Amino acid sequence: MSPVSRYFDLWDEMRIEGRWHLDGPFDARGEELNPWQFKEGRVLELQGEPRFRPDPVGKPLDFTLAGFTVPLVHGRVVSIFDRLGLRDEVQFLPAHVEGESEPYWILNALRIIRCIDDARCEEVRFWEPRHGAPDRVGEYRNVAGLKIDSARAEGAQIFRPWGWTGALIVSERVKLEMERMGITGPRFIEV
Repeated sequence: MSPVSRYFDLWDEMRIEGRWHLDGPFDARGEELNPWQFKEGRVLELQGEPRFRPDPVGKPLDFTLAGFTVPLVHGRVVSIFDRLGLRDEVQFLPAHVEGESEPYWILNALRIIRCIDDARCEEVRFWEPRHGAPDRVGEYRNVAGLKIDSARAEGAQIFRPWGWTGALIVSERVKLEMERMGITGPRFIEV
């Protein structure tokens, strides 16, 4: 696969009038699920279908970052990844949104790539011994104005950057297809 030159942080467009916001994920008993597991870049085997609650209830979106930035997508987004042949880079976990009959999925990116371009970011801070977390020393503590080195992204179409896995990065190819299909909810920030 040829290298991809442009990448985007896939974010949630908060300026949509009347849009929904989602709490969760929760299990069938209403207990919170560990949201960090969806940022580890590995295939997950969940017990039961995660649930989400609109709060406030509003216009459903095709792409939403729920609690702790867990990406929840409509089947239209799943079909894009199928059509582009990218199912080896992402796992879609069935989920339920209270009050919705349409199926939704948690989008679980399966790759974590060490590609943050420290010099081009607005600000990068690392964990130091003085922060009292010895197991985190040398890892990113804060990244503002995220920029990546696209050459180190190895042609990936969707991934999370090593050390800053709250960011969900997509290629220009994925961005353009989501825009072409009129997917509601995403905001793309070039990195």
